[in-house]
Amino acid sequence: SSGINAEYGGISDIVVARDDGNVEIYQISEGQPKKVTSANVSETITSVGAGLIGSTSHPDVVVSTYPGHVISLTTEPRARTHTGEAVVSGSTKTKVEDFKREIEDLKRQVISEREKYQMSASSDSAVSAVLKFNVNDKFVLSPTDANYLLSIEIQMPIENVLVQCDVPIDLLDVERNSAVVSHSACNPEDKNFLLATYRCQANTTRLDVKIRSIEGQYGTLQVYITPRIQPKTAQLRQYQIKPLSLHRRTHILDDSRPFNVLKLTGKFSLGEVHSWIGYCIPDVPDKCPPGDSVIMYFQSSFLDTQLECNYTQNSVEFRSDNISTISILKDVITKLATQRKIALSITYELNEDSIPHALRLIHPKLDEQLLLAKKVQLIDALKELSLHEADVSFLSPEYRDILDNAEKLQASFKMQPCHLERLYGMVTDLYIDKYKFKGMNVKNKVPMLLEVLDNYELESLIDFFEIAAA
Repeated sequence: SSGINAEYGGISDIVVARDDGNVEIYQISEGQPKKVTSANVSETITSVGAGLIGSTSHPDVVVSTYPGHVISLTTEPRARTHTGEAVVSGSTKTKVEDFKREIEDLKRQVISEREKYQMSASSDSAVSAVLKFNVNDKFVLSPTDANYLLSIEIQMPIENVLVQCDVPIDLLDVERNSAVVSHSACNPEDKNFLLATYRCQANTTRLDVKIRSIEGQYGTLQVYITPRIQPKTAQLRQYQIKPLSLHRRTHILDDSRPFNVLKLTGKFSLGEVHSWIGYCIPDVPDKCPPGDSVIMYFQSSFLDTQLECNYTQNSVEFRSDNISTISILKDVITKLATQRKIALSITYELNEDSIPHALRLIHPKLDEQLLLAKKVQLIDALKELSLHEADVSFLSPEYRDILDNAEKLQASFKMQPCHLERLYGMVTDLYIDKYKFKGMNVKNKVPMLLEVLDNYELESLIDFFEIAAA
């Protein structure tokens, strides 16, 4: 950020430049910052400055971007013609024409060098060389929508990006993303659940993709980045999708919640158990904190359930108000310990109150998605009815509202592919995990559970969890 003087009063404004390309200007009003304007340059901003650059009376904001562009945003009002075009002075026109001629000369030089390269590449004495390029990438969890944002940016145009994953994930649309995506058939038996290609438009240097993962399904996301250059080359980036991928670090724990407890003991060091936790959960530091014991808190960005990890040498205890979180930790850490030939003693306490508690946390999301799905199913029938009836005022207010907001509902449904199925899967896992800790296999009761979900009512679902295995 950088401060610039406002036009009136001598009060400094606050200029904020973000890595998503947004430039925002805030003014301090009654002791609080208030956004007055913003712009987007569509590239990662690496630096920002402000000052009197293009004018002696109006400050400019200048930003540099990762691909190497320097962009100036002025606060000076521009006079415009009747067609809406900005009026520029004669000296400015001359500078613009000079820049255009210089750019054309550079383009001709580039074409000439490319022709020379093509001729030398086709000769028998040509030596192949792979061009290296820098990639500015990030793979971070967004706590507001429980999705991962994968951002890929290079300093030259991107031709295509291939995304492959060995576990089930969903690719979601991003509004500012103009790339065309195509999906290829995959064989899950070969641990290939996703293969998609993003073909970018000319001069695109950045690609953003939203990804939704499933907790309990962990593996590797591989991304192949191909720039629009010759000879063709690509770089591989790999990102780990962890077993509890939707959890994030927090510093507050609500002790009033109904916690389930899992305790593991054995001959392992503090560093070993720290590495196991880091394998399972994001936001865990690579190096084990100093001391004889460590306590860390985490919160699910999807359900807001909480997790406490309390560990020392030879002992680790987990507490969570979601039994599925405890089940995932038990399965994964047991597997990791077995690989190291470490014997574990496992004890656990199931809190019956945690089940209706978790179902009530799922309820708002499940209720919303079921209602949205029902509305979307009615849209085609209501549209057909409206074609045959000039006046649809006889419809109930609910149906008229669906017709009026049909595009918005369909767009919302499209933005959340497989969301309802994921919630069904979450409830199913909760049911199976509850009785797994009781030593019972209730997978044969899952069809009955799905019937209850199809006729969803919260209290009926809670009752099913209590009596279904009786």
